Amino acid sequence: MEILITYGHREEDLASLPIRDLALFVLEREGKPINTEVSISFVDDTAMAELNERFRGMEGPTDVLSFECDNIDDDITAADGPSCPVYELGDIIIAPDVAARQSTEFGNSFEQEVSLLIVHGLLHLCGYDHIVDEEAEVMEARERELLTAWTERDLPAVSENR
Repeated sequence: MEILITYGHREEDLASLPIRDLALFVLEREGKPINTEVSISFVDDTAMAELNERFRGMEGPTDVLSFECDNIDDDITAADGPSCPVYELGDIIIAPDVAARQSTEFGNSFEQEVSLLIVHGLLHLCGYDHIVDEEAEVMEARERELLTAWTERDLPAVSENR
C-alpha cells in the first residue's frame, strides 16, 4: 500500500505524527488490497474553503474532504498482489487549522483530532457515509472501533495476577 502525504500547510506540526502508519492500519483493517494508493494532503483554510465551495457548494473551510478515485464497487480481490496495477482509492484533504480549532472545542489533542479526520476520510473512501442517521451510526461506530484499536495497539497486556 502506498500513502502519499503532502504537507501544504503546518508541516512542522504534522510531520512527526504517525499519519502514514494510521492510514495503513485503517486500510488493512478495511481489507484493502496491497496495491491500494491513497493521498492525504494538508491545506490552509483558504484552500479548503475554495474546495468546499467548489465541490460541496458550502461556504467556508471544512475539516476534511474525501474524493474517490477508482470505484469502490470494483472487484479488486482478484487483483491483490504486488504486480497488479495501482488501485487508486482516492484523495483526502485535511485543514489542520480547522482540526486545531476543533481539538480545543472538543477537548482532544491536535493529534487525536487529525487522527479522527484521517480515519473519517478513509472510511468515506471505503464506502461509508453519514447522510442518513443509520449510516452515520455505522460510520461513527467504525471510527470509534478503529481509533480505539489504533490507540491500544502498543499497550502491553495487563497481568491477571496483580
